[in-house]
Amino acid sequence: MDAQGVENYRKKLLYRSWHRGTREMDMIMGTFADRNLAQFGVEDLAIYEDILTENDPDLYDWISGRTALPENKDNRVMRLLLAHDPSGRRVSKTAP
Repeated sequence: MDAQGVENYRKKLLYRSWHRGTREMDMIMGTFADRNLAQFGVEDLAIYEDILTENDPDLYDWISGRTALPENKDNRVMRLLLAHDPSGRRVSKTAP
């Protein structure tokens, strides 16, 4: 994928992050995307795209700690998301 293709990929994922369907998930995923997508390479972008296919209730439960993250969903990008605080404060929940 060339540089323009990667940039378009990032824009698509950013849009999807801010348009989840619930205000809470828009804030969580949108702020995460704002802070991280620019540093992600193609491999991490693909992992994040896979995360975006998850249902909002499942994602919210994993992020909030209501339910344990399934082992098959544990990856570097997901660990960054679990440690993300939409307010901008540092969180020491799970270090990547």
